[in-house]
Amino acid sequence: MTSNADLFARAQQVIPGGVNSPVRAFRSVGGTPRFFTRGAGARVWDIEDKSYLDYVGSWGPLIAGHAHPKVIDAVVRAASKGLSFGAPTEAEVEIAERLCRLTPSLEQARLVSSGTEATMSAIRLARGYTGRNLLVKFEGCYHGHSDSLLVKAGSGLLTFGNPSSGGVPKEIARCTCALPYNDVESLEKFFRAQGDEVAALIVEPIAGNMNLVIPDAEFLESARSLTQKHGAILIFDEVMTGFRVGISSAQGLFGITPDLSTFGKVIGGGMPLAAFGGRRNIMEKISPQGSVYQAGTLSGNPVAVAAGLATLEIIEEPGFYEVLSARAKLLCEGLNRAAQRQNLPFCAQSIGGMFGLYFMPAVPRSFADVLCADTTAFRQFFHAMLDAGHYFAPSAFEAGFVSAAHSEDDLSATLTAAERVFAELS
Repeated sequence: MTSNADLFARAQQVIPGGVNSPVRAFRSVGGTPRFFTRGAGARVWDIEDKSYLDYVGSWGPLIAGHAHPKVIDAVVRAASKGLSFGAPTEAEVEIAERLCRLTPSLEQARLVSSGTEATMSAIRLARGYTGRNLLVKFEGCYHGHSDSLLVKAGSGLLTFGNPSSGGVPKEIARCTCALPYNDVESLEKFFRAQGDEVAALIVEPIAGNMNLVIPDAEFLESARSLTQKHGAILIFDEVMTGFRVGISSAQGLFGITPDLSTFGKVIGGGMPLAAFGGRRNIMEKISPQGSVYQAGTLSGNPVAVAAGLATLEIIEEPGFYEVLSARAKLLCEGLNRAAQRQNLPFCAQSIGGMFGLYFMPAVPRSFADVLCADTTAFRQFFHAMLDAGHYFAPSAFEAGFVSAAHSEDDLSATLTAAERVFAELS
């Protein structure tokens, strides 16, 4: 039987780092990545045929669970008619209509193939619409790997960003400013100084790429009011939160209407599909109607769209989000009780189908807070849980996900294992 270690050794010979996306390499936790061969419901199986209860869910898309029969059937039917046409299909219109119906801020939407492509396109559109160049983002928020977004904060609140990746020209990074998440004072200070230069402010309305960080209501409200006051575009990056925290996504949950939004993950049901959209007068600036160019050979791929439509139908079933939220809450409350019994500095929280685990006394409000977590304790927890058959994100800086396929028995099994692990850590 081929082992995970054998396959990882092979992979490293022909794939940089042995993986096709960095976090999969287990660098922050150590050890050998698991190579998965199949999934069903809440479980996945690796190349050694060991099964795990999965709390990663392909990093969020699999809200209905692995290999949901309705999604698989839709994909098979679509694939049997052809994999790609490079021409319009009726299904593209149907999913755009559904996205606009479920998301009041969307008057028009365009399909793309990845979250990175969606956010990159939304930012280009905002710059084209406003005629400005400056972009505001927040520390710890990840919006894909386009050049404008691989930027870390400068030395002060009002300094421009510095590249956080090789290959990003400083000239591009200088068009982006990174501010502290959840810090209204720094946001107001920046807009007082340079607000009329800002093309767009992009934000994860619930941060999930520095672990789960829930925003203060005042923070998002300030982002909305300041962008309106200064004629800048407010972009909600809902690639992760879109249809994951509620049927109207985070913007519906908080009652805030952005100008543009980006979606991914859930809307593709596990296939490569994403979208950006918003106000009609902004979206009309996109080619071929307007001067802002955007294109993609596989945009609106019929197989991916079929998976997305089937998933969106599932999440519209009555009571779906009530059950999903209750399961995530049950997991977090159980973990909190287990840690408290051992007097461990640990806490967990959830919102919708997302959750965060932190080896620290209180939930974080910013990236600076997240950096105070005990990553050594997390690594020990991660590997002990992995050995026990429970697969969490291999990083202390990523949110976790519960699916509709996770049963109360599944959660109980995870909590029993966590109880033993916490006892060993104390």
